[in-house]
Formats: sequence, C-alpha cells, structure tokens
Amino acid sequence: MSKAQHEEEEQGEVFLDESDIIDEVDVDEEELPDADDDDTEINEEPDDSIHIFTGHTGELYAVACNPTDPVLVATGGGDDRGFLWKIGHGDWASELQGHTDSVASLAFSNDGQLLASGGFDGLVKVWDTLGNLKRTLEGPGGGIEWVKWHPKGHLILAGSEDCTVWMWNADNGNCLNVFSGHGASVTCGDFTPDGKTICTGSEDATFRVWNPRSGESIHVVRGIRLESNL
Repeated sequence: MSKAQHEEEEQGEVFLDESDIIDEVDVDEEELPDADDDDTEINEEPDDSIHIFTGHTGELYAVACNPTDPVLVATGGGDDRGFLWKIGHGDWASELQGHTDSVASLAFSNDGQLLASGGFDGLVKVWDTLGNLKRTLEGPGGGIEWVKWHPKGHLILAGSEDCTVWMWNADNGNCLNVFSGHGASVTCGDFTPDGKTICTGSEDATFRVWNPRSGESIHVVRGIRLESNL
C-alpha cells in the first residue's frame, strides 16, 4: 500500500468546507430554462425556409458543395443530368446538360470557380458556376468513378473503370498524364495536400502512389482480393 493510500485510510472520508471554495458565481434564475420548456421554439422553422428542389428524375449519385460560396451546391444522378442549386433559392437551378450516362461524381475546384462532373459515359466535363460548359475532357475507355482537383490549381484527376487514372489541365483541356498499372476499376484517389503526389485505390486490392509528372508508380501496397462463389 502506498503512503498516500495509507494516509487516506487513516483520515477516512474527506469533506469539502468553505476554505476549499475558489470562487462563487451568481446565477440569475431568469436565465435558467424551465423544466417544462420544450424545444418547439428551436425546432420550428417558418414555411418559407423549406424548399423542394425539383429536377432530377432518377437516383442521385453525387453531391458537391462550393468551397467559396456557401449556398451553391451541385448534384448528379442516374438520369444522366447534373444540376446547380442555390440553398434558400428553391426556384433557381441550372441544368448541366451533355452527359449520356449517369453523372456519378462531382467536385468543385478549390477556388470555387469551376465544377468537374464525371459520367459513366467516360467523359469529364468542366463547368463554370452558372452552369455553362467550358470543355469536355475525353480519353478513358470506361466510366468515370471519381474526380478530384489539384489543391493549388486547375488540374483534374479522374479514375476510370478501365483501370486507368487520367490528369488534365482544366483551363486548356490538355491531357497531362495517364497512370496505368491497376488491374481493375480505379475506385478512389486524390492528390496529397501539397499536390506533389497522387494516391489511388482499386478493386484489384492495391493502393498505389504515383509521381504526377512522370506517371511512374513509386509505391504499391497489395492486399488480398476475395471473390465470392455465389
């Protein structure tokens, strides 16, 4: 038994007295909520604050919020369409027309100026914040699984069902590199925060690290892919 425990047993129970009080704070009873109060006042919202957005006619697969405009939101769905909405403005919407298959991925550039949409038609389209099509990026031979922007510029990265990852300059549409090495659909990926490295994951159970300039796979982490016999 430690000395502190022994002393505690000898002292028995310890009580606080007035000398232990550090400070006293007066509380105005009017500021305290009544026990009978409910959350009705907090939860209730005026009818004009609720808006029903109408436009999509199928499932929604993607939602993206603009990083610089807190009311601007983009959506994409299985009806092959995308929309730009303004929160709180239910009567305002701009349709993103041009994809011929489901719009499965969306991402705003970090400066909030551009929106990238990826479709199962294998196309990536670049839009301004008014919904005007700036350019179409082509190349992948399969549907686009995801799109990401470079953290410091207008470079777009996209993973495809055809096992490849593509990188374009969104300002002029030039393809900057194609990253090949995965053995199945590239289901996820992104730039590192400094923009100097690319990381991707695939249905082939591998995680790859890439050099964005050379296109070289500089590191591979392999897992075990389990296949069902059902």
